Amino acid sequence: MKISKNFFSGFCFLGESELFDEYLIKNDFTISGFSYGAIKAFEEALTTNQRVDRLQLFSPAFFQNYDDKFKRTQLMYFKKDANTYVQNFLSNVKSPTNIDISKYYKLGTIEELQELLYYEWSEEKLQKLLEKGTKIEVYLGESDKIIDTSKANKLFKKFATVYYIKQKGHLL
Repeated sequence: MKISKNFFSGFCFLGESELFDEYLIKNDFTISGFSYGAIKAFEEALTTNQRVDRLQLFSPAFFQNYDDKFKRTQLMYFKKDANTYVQNFLSNVKSPTNIDISKYYKLGTIEELQELLYYEWSEEKLQKLLEKGTKIEVYLGESDKIIDTSKANKLFKKFATVYYIKQKGHLL
């Protein structure tokens, strides 16, 4: 399995970029990321001194509309039984499909989960990236069971081309 240097993997994933082949632009000037990896891709595009023409965010982890109690509860369940938490999480990630994602599985850490739950997508940072000359594309699935795509869409549409894909979940 080839892992792209310009693609950042989602929480509990590794090497899943091929799942996004129909949307993915593969060149030296595009950075992409899925879910938690979208956060990492965004921060890389923002801080790198290398040329970045396009940033592709696939189902970006977007939890800033959830309260602290929800986030603490997620972390508590993960700490209590990480394997059960992750299996439930992955079944929601792949819904509404039955695709086998086992070959991409990598147990995530509590630190990664905490980072993705508490990450704040900043309008100031999004604007800064646009000013660097980077075009931002965001891909959201209408049937996503992980994030509230309407809230994510509301923020990202100010700064990005947003593709809202009908009858698709977190994996698009």
